[in-house]
Amino acid sequence: MLIALLICLGLVLTNVVIGVYAERKVSAFMQDRLGPMVVGKYGSLQLFADLVKLLLKEDIIPKLTDKWLFLMAPCIIFVAIFAGFAVIPLGPGQYLQGSQAEIGVFYLLAIVSIDIIGILMAGWSSNNKYSLLGAMRSVAQIVSYEIPLGLSVLCVVMISQTLNLQEISLQQGIYSEQTNYLFGLKFLHIDVSQVGGFLTWNIFRVPFFLGVFIIFFIASLAECNRAPFDLPEAESELVGGFHTEYSGMRWALVFLSEYAMMLLVSILGVILFLGGWNSPFPNIGPVQLATWTSGELDSWSGAIWGAFWLLTKSYVLIFVQMWIRWTYPRLRVDQLMYLTWKVLTPFAIGAIFLSAIWRLLMI
Repeated sequence: MLIALLICLGLVLTNVVIGVYAERKVSAFMQDRLGPMVVGKYGSLQLFADLVKLLLKEDIIPKLTDKWLFLMAPCIIFVAIFAGFAVIPLGPGQYLQGSQAEIGVFYLLAIVSIDIIGILMAGWSSNNKYSLLGAMRSVAQIVSYEIPLGLSVLCVVMISQTLNLQEISLQQGIYSEQTNYLFGLKFLHIDVSQVGGFLTWNIFRVPFFLGVFIIFFIASLAECNRAPFDLPEAESELVGGFHTEYSGMRWALVFLSEYAMMLLVSILGVILFLGGWNSPFPNIGPVQLATWTSGELDSWSGAIWGAFWLLTKSYVLIFVQMWIRWTYPRLRVDQLMYLTWKVLTPFAIGAIFLSAIWRLLMI
């Protein structure tokens, strides 16, 4: 248990190092500038310089705040998101399979929702109208976008018939014990279970899941407060949103949570739609690409390959999140709510009915 905890904590902290540096470089590339270049080779040590600065900065607590709520809020946000990693299977077999919780999907959606409490506590306890406005925006946004997000996840659960994230991953690769027809069409009589690769991923097993994945991805951006859904932090309007009054390491903890959330929703998207820890390469005749790049089920080779593919796919999604941030302008509040209630939610409800029909055809 302690080893698993240290692995998850190391993954979260490493993700911040990679994420912050990558975002600076990605934004610099898109805006035709260099980004960090002075501290370390290509600015690779800039993040560590920032960390030293944050450690040395004074932890200021405004006089009229609700002190204990103010101090607890960043911790609640981080713990809620960090606890979500408890059920994430990083690989096949017994080594990196996670907790094997039979209600892993339900637990993940439930525990991550607790960060809303921390955000509201941070805004209200700061005794600052800009912080409170940012917190209220965040609560309204996250609660609204959890609906299409949850419905898109439910579509996968209906097809997979399980809430176990490891089982969902197993169904999308060469280790699957069930028959996977090409594009989910029985009349083709083509079983791709042993072919593996991208042909067994959910977005290919069920044709309309590509649209469901797009709904999931857009909703996950709002869950992370990432642009163009960064209204809770809108610095041009709110100074800094719900974390305006925070400084030093408490401010850093809020953004550590944001990058951890980016990784968590990306991993969840990969598990639900993009094959999880399975290899993207299919077996083609005698060329057993899927087998060679997957390893054995209960071995360290399988675990290492699985973790590699899961994190590689996840960082591709994180790159897309950064790409979108530096491409699209921030939405207005009315546009934000219009998108979730009048566009994403109706399509997600339609996807639920399609999933039910598709599941009946699979029986």
